[in-house]
Amino acid sequence: MRVLLADDQVLVRSGFKVLLDVEDDITVVGEAANGAVAVERARATRPDVVLMDIRMPKLDGIEATRQIARTRGLEQVRVLILTTYDTDAYVFEALQAGASGFLLKDAGPAELLHAIRVVAAGEALLAPRITRRLIGQFTAQRATTMAATDRLAVLTEREREVLALVGQGLSNHEIGSTLFLSPATARTHVSHAMAKLAARDRAQLVVIAFQTGLVRP
Repeated sequence: MRVLLADDQVLVRSGFKVLLDVEDDITVVGEAANGAVAVERARATRPDVVLMDIRMPKLDGIEATRQIARTRGLEQVRVLILTTYDTDAYVFEALQAGASGFLLKDAGPAELLHAIRVVAAGEALLAPRITRRLIGQFTAQRATTMAATDRLAVLTEREREVLALVGQGLSNHEIGSTLFLSPATARTHVSHAMAKLAARDRAQLVVIAFQTGLVRP
């Protein structure tokens, strides 16, 4: 996995680099001290994951994420947002911008490594209960006015059930267990829902699930 580090604090980037460089399956391909440089480095290095701070000079992490998500050729780049308790209000904006997940900055090394691998695999990182609650809170406050029946009309009944469980943060294995399906079948339903709803990844499905009222905080 190729990882780009974007954080305005040199010591933070250095610490992440030391941690990641010892992993056999992870390579740090670049660093950026602000969002503008992060976008440039993403275009140049095509990383699998960008570890993105939110508060940075020149261009913040949310706008940098939005630009990366909209850049042709970077569709497979996944952004893992770093946040602190006082910046959790930005979580929903980050997901709308195209982030695949987020992690609190006080997370331990093992949690960070796990998060990178989860996001690189195309999953959404929504594990911490506090951040799941915040997704619900801010999505509910800023939900679109589009009627759920219109937005979700393209889905089958089973796909709606799967979308609701994705919105609750369940993995494919957990969805399969809940609906008595195999993980592979659950994955297929998730993929179909993503395609029909034009969602970039599972994180975008979570946003849609809350926006349409399919899942409520």
